[in-house]
Amino acid sequence: MSAYICVTCGVQHANRTEPPERCAVCEDERQYVGLGGQRWTTLEDMRGHFANVLTNMEPSLVRIATVPEFAIGQYAFLVRTPSGNLLWDCVSYLDDETVAAVRDLGGIDAIAISHPHFYATCVDWSARFDNAPIFLSAADRDFVMRPAPAIVSFAGDDVQPLPELRVLRLGGHFHGATVLLWPAGADGRGVLLTGDTIALVADPGSVTFMYSYPNRIPLPASTIRELTNRLLSYDFDRIYPSAPVRPDNVMLGGAKEAVRRSAERYIGMVEGTWPRK
Repeated sequence: MSAYICVTCGVQHANRTEPPERCAVCEDERQYVGLGGQRWTTLEDMRGHFANVLTNMEPSLVRIATVPEFAIGQYAFLVRTPSGNLLWDCVSYLDDETVAAVRDLGGIDAIAISHPHFYATCVDWSARFDNAPIFLSAADRDFVMRPAPAIVSFAGDDVQPLPELRVLRLGGHFHGATVLLWPAGADGRGVLLTGDTIALVADPGSVTFMYSYPNRIPLPASTIRELTNRLLSYDFDRIYPSAPVRPDNVMLGGAKEAVRRSAERYIGMVEGTWPRK
């Protein structure tokens, strides 16, 4: 029995004797099955070909990146708080060296993931850290390809996996898409870890929002209004997305105003009122 991993999206499926015939995550219109068709691997097959690199991004925030890049190529983040450590989003690759490095930083007390594209091997990560609870929005439960007792399928728009952290369901990219609010980050000005719910772009002062990034499918203006109106009631000054866009891959300041301004522009373009005359 093996827990097969989709090579295109990196999401691990439930244990079985043969690879699945299909990946529901990739067949969804937000993702894709490439010209080469559906392909599968396992953690055992990946070992010896990949490694994870841990990088300190700021005090109490560590980025985890797989090299060479695998599947979507997202980052995971370890957020360290006085009440414990949270793994935000997840990478597919996991080995003993990664476990040891994370344990040296205090381990993992909870896991939260922004949306199904980044579920990856979260069940294995949980198992290696004393079955840490995995917080996933109930709105996306149909995309859980490897069910496990550790999964906490939360309803509603707000959950606190640890006392110092809040997971906010904003929707958009997925109905259950979330962000992580870390008020103590950025020297107390607030950090928002956004997964793909809010994405950085080439312009350092702008962000964007998409239903599908690889397929370039936009979101309706009503969704952007709802998403940003709720988010802008919180304070944050810095954004870390989970999908790499540019080498720095962080918005270091003015993030709240950038979200407001970018949403206004996006809505105007969709509704035909931008650029202003």
